[in-house]
Amino acid sequence: MKNRKFILSAVVCTLFSMGLLTGCFDSAVEPDVPSESYALADGGYYFEMGDGKGVDSGSSQAGGGQAGKVTAGEWRDLDNWAFWSSLMQYAVIDENQEETDYSSWSGYWQMYTNNRVAVSVTDESGNPQCGVKVRLLRGGNEVWVAQTDNKGKANLWLSPWQSESYINQADLQLVAGEETLQPVVVSNWGSEDVVENTLVVTTSEVNSLDIAFIVDATGSMGDEISFLKKDLQSIIERVMQQQTDVQIRTAALFYRDEGDEYVTKEHNFTTNLSQTINFIGKQSANGGGDYPEAVHTALEQGLQALSWKETGAQKLAFLVLDAPPHYETKVVESLQKSIKKYAANGIRVIPVAASGVNKETEFFLRFSAIMTDGTYVFITNDSGIGGDHIRATVGDYEVELLNDLLTRLILQYLE
Repeated sequence: MKNRKFILSAVVCTLFSMGLLTGCFDSAVEPDVPSESYALADGGYYFEMGDGKGVDSGSSQAGGGQAGKVTAGEWRDLDNWAFWSSLMQYAVIDENQEETDYSSWSGYWQMYTNNRVAVSVTDESGNPQCGVKVRLLRGGNEVWVAQTDNKGKANLWLSPWQSESYINQADLQLVAGEETLQPVVVSNWGSEDVVENTLVVTTSEVNSLDIAFIVDATGSMGDEISFLKKDLQSIIERVMQQQTDVQIRTAALFYRDEGDEYVTKEHNFTTNLSQTINFIGKQSANGGGDYPEAVHTALEQGLQALSWKETGAQKLAFLVLDAPPHYETKVVESLQKSIKKYAANGIRVIPVAASGVNKETEFFLRFSAIMTDGTYVFITNDSGIGGDHIRATVGDYEVELLNDLLTRLILQYLE
């Protein structure tokens, strides 16, 4: 690896849940709402959910059986921020033309995304820099840490576990290495108003990829585990064919619930793909019984039992499940702690929502993806395989074969 100098460009958007700025600007600012997708009615913005379009059933390179036939969609809330910010403030018209308010899920999971700090990192020539650790301080205290992706992007969060609409920007600092960036500019939900600031530090190249599959192995997950058994090798081989100079390590962690045969069972990172495939091939779906499962324990063990590279790697954690965590105070606190650690370690959580996922689970997964710079993947009914899948509360998206979608996502993080 060789050292480089880079410029930290902080594109900072601190976003208020009320759509107003208090103590930062002189007047209220309306949220940036796309006129074609939203209509003002009774003081709120209403919008219809999107539809999935298109799938090429012959494009997958997977094997026989149901492999290569499962369909899915993907929606990255960080790239559709006006949609997400409006969803967290106003009512949505669902597929039954009924008005629904999804903003309450933020308070339910005690995860708040209205105070966002978006960071872009480039070198002196404007090239994006990957794996740069950026720290957000408030009053001298560290509140969030993130690492840039291959496009040099990262997001950090103020007051992520409580609702807060006033931020004193003079208290905020961004830190990379020994350098400090001030000030941080504050703006409202969905605003396009950003400011770029620069810092010069040194870093190293990123030339490897860690991929972990964290999988619910309770009784209802048979189809999804079957997919992994048949398609994982195809996915990784396709990635390796297009990224020959990147070292790829894979790991897997299966989980059930308290009282089952096991709570977690893991296979640590290895460069030998066949070892991961063999481990997954020995797993089966069983146990469970009640709806919630030990998601929080799985996320804890994903950090403690798997030896992620500390530096020099892109890191992806695919969380494949069909049920939410248990809803208890200690569980929510554990989830918050884990999500913060995944972000600090540069591990992007990419949930894959299977049949059985309800809105409670969908929004927990989307909060997890947003706060770790990941994206939300959801299996759809288009293939006719498995149980029924709820309609995701997202805009228009492409329906893809899950094999192709996961391959595409991995390659996107390696571009």
